[in-house]
Amino acid sequence: MKLRSKIILFAITPLLLSFTAIAIAVFYQATVLAQQQRSTVEQAYLASKEAELKHYVSMGSASIAHLYNAKQQDATQQEEAKKILAALAFGDDGYFYIYDLQGKNLMHPRRPDLVEKNLWDMVDPNGNFTIQELIGRAHAGGGAIRYLWEKPSTKKVVPKLGYVIKLERWGWVLGTGIYLDDVDMALNQIDVQVASNIHRTMFWIAGIAITSAILIALSGLALNISESRLAEAKLKVLAQSVVRSQEDERARLSRDLHDGLSQLLVSIKLQIESGIAKLGEKISASDAAHLAFTRATLQINDALNEVRRISHDLRPALLDDLGLVAAFKHLASEFESASKISLQFDSLGDFHMMNEAGSTALYRVAQEALTNIHKHAKNASLVRLTLSCNQHQATLTIADNGSGFDIASIVKHPKRGIGLSNMRERLATVNGQLDLQSGADGTELKACIYFKDA
Repeated sequence: MKLRSKIILFAITPLLLSFTAIAIAVFYQATVLAQQQRSTVEQAYLASKEAELKHYVSMGSASIAHLYNAKQQDATQQEEAKKILAALAFGDDGYFYIYDLQGKNLMHPRRPDLVEKNLWDMVDPNGNFTIQELIGRAHAGGGAIRYLWEKPSTKKVVPKLGYVIKLERWGWVLGTGIYLDDVDMALNQIDVQVASNIHRTMFWIAGIAITSAILIALSGLALNISESRLAEAKLKVLAQSVVRSQEDERARLSRDLHDGLSQLLVSIKLQIESGIAKLGEKISASDAAHLAFTRATLQINDALNEVRRISHDLRPALLDDLGLVAAFKHLASEFESASKISLQFDSLGDFHMMNEAGSTALYRVAQEALTNIHKHAKNASLVRLTLSCNQHQATLTIADNGSGFDIASIVKHPKRGIGLSNMRERLATVNGQLDLQSGADGTELKACIYFKDA
């Protein structure tokens, strides 16, 4: 992993860990606050309902006070009191009920089937002895108590908040109650709303964390791209400088060979030929000395041709003197002579807009490509070389009809494909690119140089 990537990773990781810790803390605190809020609301609601039930019980006991406090007591007064309490109601599910101290139901306006039954051992779905707990609360001075009971309007067993008092004189337990299923529904809605708020908060925290991480990553990426472009620009300038230095050095060596060694060889050749001419009258053509001088002349001539070839390869004078097309024609002629492969050359367009660096790059690419065809193109009998130029770009196309090769294997091979790499790098220094295609029908190389003013 690169250093820049590590720095970005080290910047993002603490940020994400911090947001994770914040999210956990917020979630915990929100959950605790939600529980406290639910408990507070529930207690306040139950307290208000308890006060309301106490008021109802007080009203019920007040409605029969004249009977309960009468000096003369008989069964008729108790029956009249039952009728009065049975008639009292608040809402569809609000009513009064009466039990004796032994758990026998004396009056129940919504459940007449329970009247005159002893419910002392009655157990609710949770296993609680409901009537025993009601009577026990009445013995303790009265008050509110929660239990499960069937709601008349829905016929379902739901939580209920009851309030009971003991009427000592008659041995009664008078009570009433309010069903709490509506309360539980309201509290559940509060829980759902709180949970939704918590999830929304977590979503915002996660969104902010992800957005921050993305911004950091994008900033790092932008910095990397900026630095990469700067490095590529510097590398391109450096490559151009290296190529320019190479071409300058090639030109210097070419001039030295042409003006120095080549001229020296020509002078030696002329002196030997002059010496042979002067000795021609004294020695015969078959004489050993004459043969040695003649052989030396031929070898000097070969050496002179070799020096000229090397000088031309280092820096073709035609490229500087007559231009790109003339240099390519000469290159095509040399290729045909050396390889015995037919070459068709075509040129299209005006090449005056080509600068020295671009012309040199195309010429070197053509040299490398033709050398590769000569060495590696199996069964190749024809090469087409096309050079074109317009106001936007200059294009060199070289195609042969050989058997082709596997480009991927050449590129991946550590010791092969150096020539292709050199061609791509040389073109990159002059705002160009190389495209290579190869198959059973042959290989085509296309080199393009794009003009910046286009």
